[in-house]
Amino acid sequence: GPRVDILFPYIEDHVKEYLQTHWEEEECQQDVSLLRKQAEEDAHLDGAVPIPAASGDGEDDRERMIQAVVDNVCWQMSLDRKTTALKQLQGHMWRAAFKAGLMKAEYVAPPGTPTLPQPPEQILRFLHHFPFFCVQLFDGHFDTKIGHKVESESYRKIASSIGCSTSNILFLTDVTVEASAAEAADVHVAVVVRPGNAGLTDDEKTYYRLITSFGELCLPASP
Repeated sequence: GPRVDILFPYIEDHVKEYLQTHWEEEECQQDVSLLRKQAEEDAHLDGAVPIPAASGDGEDDRERMIQAVVDNVCWQMSLDRKTTALKQLQGHMWRAAFKAGLMKAEYVAPPGTPTLPQPPEQILRFLHHFPFFCVQLFDGHFDTKIGHKVESESYRKIASSIGCSTSNILFLTDVTVEASAAEAADVHVAVVVRPGNAGLTDDEKTYYRLITSFGELCLPASP
């Protein structure tokens, strides 16, 4: 897929332009509303950037609000936050960039990588046309509204939502604290080893099932 070192700088470089272009659209206003609500919840944090409500002063008011959203987004990203409000705006910006041809999703398999199982192959094909929004391929989509990935209860809620036992779920992550939380909920876990990630301890390497590509997954055949 697109490299992280391109995806996130794109947001910071283009968020103001995106907001100015799409400000009157309902989807954009929903994004701003969610960010404003998050900003209110963050008011007690050091450096938090508030997003004022509209005051009816026309163009000046609009520019003031847009700049506040820009500052808030950049502040959240500087702290590597993963709030639902931020992720929603980022997703919409990336989608627009892909549709406009400003970004392209590519997958290059490392030498010797086995052929991907059919479902990931389909995902990669759809990514080129519908990045981050391949809803046709998923039975459920879960973000921080259902709970954080470091909390075991989140995995129980997901299992309940999709109508299956936690013991019938395989969770892939590159963060061992998330793996531990999922395991505590009786979810099967595989830790994904990727370049640039935090190193694993010897105990973690021994304890967890490690994979470096989808090709290492042994998925049950479709009935």
